[in-house]
Order: sequence, then C-alpha cells, then structure tokens
Amino acid sequence: MEHTIMQHMEIVRGITVNTLSRIPEETADIIPAGYNNNIRWNFGHIAYIQEKLVFDLAGEEAGVPGHYKELFSAGTKPSDWNGTPPSFAEISEVLKNQKDRLKEFIPGHFHQKLNEPFTNRAGITFHTVGATFLFSFYHEAMHIETIKRIYQAIKKS
Repeated sequence: MEHTIMQHMEIVRGITVNTLSRIPEETADIIPAGYNNNIRWNFGHIAYIQEKLVFDLAGEEAGVPGHYKELFSAGTKPSDWNGTPPSFAEISEVLKNQKDRLKEFIPGHFHQKLNEPFTNRAGITFHTVGATFLFSFYHEAMHIETIKRIYQAIKKS
C-alpha cells in the first residue's frame, strides 16, 4: 500500500511542478480582486506546509530554506514580505528536492506517531506521519486549484 501511496505523491507533485513550469513568472506576484495571496505565495505555501506536515511534525530536520516559514506559513501574505521572495526556479527546485526526501523518508515511517498530535485550522487532528502525509495531497491539490483560478483571473484582466 505504501508503494501505491508514494506513486500517488509522485503524480500530485508532478502536477504541481508542471503547473509551476507553465505559468509565466511575470504573473507570479499579481493579486487579483477577491484573492488574498498570489501565485508565488501558493507554490511556496505548498512546499512549506508539506515540510511542516511530514518532517517538522515528525521531529525531522527541515529541508526547505528557513525563510519559507516567514513567507509561506498559514496566515502570511505577500504584502508583509520584506525583501525579494524566491524565484519560480528556486521554488521548483525545493518542490523537487522535497519529493525526493519524501520518497526516502516515508517508507517505514507511515505509522510513526507524531511527537504530539497536530490539529489543523479545520479542526482535524492527526496522530501519525501517514495521516499528515495523506492530508497533504488534499492541501496541495486545493492550492493548485487556487493557483489556476488566480491565473485565469489575471488573464481576464
């Protein structure tokens, strides 16, 4: 079963990286009316939250740059950024490297208990690495849909 789940992760992350490669970076920082964040924030948020859900909650060392927390954690927004955010190329590399790290870490850790149960903003409580990992697919897909909607809104304006 873990093999099937890992194949699914490859598909989900492949969609994310492919989507990133197809969106022109000049649209990355536009925030259309009705949205709180931009395309760049959503891609960075996918990387940061995946890191938190799997590695951080399991007590593992972080593999994303340290400034991703300040830029891309829940509740952050581009209007609060100081300095230059990471390029699409950097975010893409982080996403690809993270996929490789997940492929190494998850097998054998799927049933590992988190250091302490984690309750997300929706009120869902997770107890294992596998549970947070599986939830991350939903989270990633939700943000890919948001990215697509933002991009469509930009193209229409």
